[in-house]
Amino acid sequence: MANFPFGPAILFCPADRPERYEKAADRSDAVIIDLEDAVAAENKEMARTALLSSTLDPQRTIVRVNPVDSEFFVADMVALQQTRYRTVMLPKCESAADPAQLSGYQVVALCETAKGITNIAEIAAAANVIALMWGAEDLIASLGGTSSRTSQGKYREVASFARSQTLLHSVAAGKAAIDSVYLDIPDTAGLLEESRDAKASGFSAKASIHPTQMPVIREAFLPTEKEIERAKRILAAAEKNLGVFSFEGQMVDEPLLRQAQATVQTPR
Repeated sequence: MANFPFGPAILFCPADRPERYEKAADRSDAVIIDLEDAVAAENKEMARTALLSSTLDPQRTIVRVNPVDSEFFVADMVALQQTRYRTVMLPKCESAADPAQLSGYQVVALCETAKGITNIAEIAAAANVIALMWGAEDLIASLGGTSSRTSQGKYREVASFARSQTLLHSVAAGKAAIDSVYLDIPDTAGLLEESRDAKASGFSAKASIHPTQMPVIREAFLPTEKEIERAKRILAAAEKNLGVFSFEGQMVDEPLLRQAQATVQTPR
């Protein structure tokens, strides 16, 4: 995975609910102060005022502004420039021209439309983009669909394709990839399974919508003691073997050694 300046559990917080800012920051590895979808149009100005009064750690704070083509973007940026926050989540990102409008900021590009996924390679390559995230529901809405998941709770093929595209192009460009939110808050088992898949696939983090999801995501992204011990044994065996070798019935080559090294080096 690419170097990512935040931990794996990232929590959205409505910008017009300043009483929740500190709680969200305490529960999460990074908090996303959301000026976009979480805030009704009539509350946008109040949300910007709350943002200006906030005192969160800039190293653990991301601000989601409104899309560059929205009527709220300019006012969002005017407010943002008066804060110490320098990491911005840009929603509905559809081309490299979008993050170019945020010169001086680190950008988490949120690709959640058909056009955004189609142009994701050029977005990932943008100089100020540090990470990409995909959004399932907005993507399906942009396609004219009604739901990103089947009745069994699994992503539809087109959503899975977008998820894979986000991961592949992020890593190919040397950027981090953030997995989309899990909307079924009571379903912690489903969240754990999806978060474990995100970690195993190569995502650096998973965004979330509720504080109770934080410990589940953290658990999923941490290797177990059994996994760490096995990884250490593989690396120790590699010191005694040149090239490909067999370890506990499994063939070990360079990719598996890199996976073992990543497991051992995962911050705990």
